[in-house]
Amino acid sequence: MTIQAYDAYCFDLDGTIYVGDQVLPGVLNTITHLQQQGKHIFFITNSPTQTRQDVVEKLLRFGIHITAHQVITTAYLTAQYVVEHMPTSISYIVGEAAISKEFQYEQLQLTADPLRATNVIIGLDRQITFEKLNNAMVAARNGAQLIVTNPDQVCPVPNGFQLDTMAIAKAVEIASDSQIDVIIGKPSSYFAQHIMRLLDVKKENYLIIGDRLDTDILLGTQAGIDTCFVLTGASTTAQLKSISYKPKYIMSTMQELHAALIS
Repeated sequence: MTIQAYDAYCFDLDGTIYVGDQVLPGVLNTITHLQQQGKHIFFITNSPTQTRQDVVEKLLRFGIHITAHQVITTAYLTAQYVVEHMPTSISYIVGEAAISKEFQYEQLQLTADPLRATNVIIGLDRQITFEKLNNAMVAARNGAQLIVTNPDQVCPVPNGFQLDTMAIAKAVEIASDSQIDVIIGKPSSYFAQHIMRLLDVKKENYLIIGDRLDTDILLGTQAGIDTCFVLTGASTTAQLKSISYKPKYIMSTMQELHAALIS
């Protein structure tokens, strides 16, 4: 299949569509072209610091018009996982407001008391405190499951990287002498299942576009979905030599992807 022939294009956000508050070159032309062609466009992110509506509003500031139904964030998806698998559970959250908002929207039970928690939900928390980490450890030692929003250790930001969710989750795992029970984000099979629920379309007609080999490209590989690796974020072509799976397409930038789509 040519790169122009897919029905649905699923874009990662950080490092693919934008870095920080800067939209990347070629993005607007790419999205506009796909919309004009009547293609289905979705945005799939491991970020647990944004609700789906947050993503809609951020993309709107860049001139990209979408709805919340075109977005999967791990804050949203973690809440969906709890609804589906443990709807009566009580969660202690280490994370930012987006996770709590998505849990509250689903009317899931939350607690500030680690001894009441049956789950500890861990996401990136840029206001992390010793108390939060310690409470998460106490809850886990008391038998609460450790549910992690995404496996990213770092996230691309302007001029480098910042610490991400897994660095926090590992601290709790080590301190509690326990094991992480579930990781929700890419490349999990749970994330892939939700991509397939977006449309009544065969997986052969989806294309995943992302900057990370260990999340975006591995997600597609494991799910049997074609992938396009863009070199504007976390991973590099040098890293391809050390992995067994490969993307179907490699683009240096979204400008190059746009050129391929219109050729």
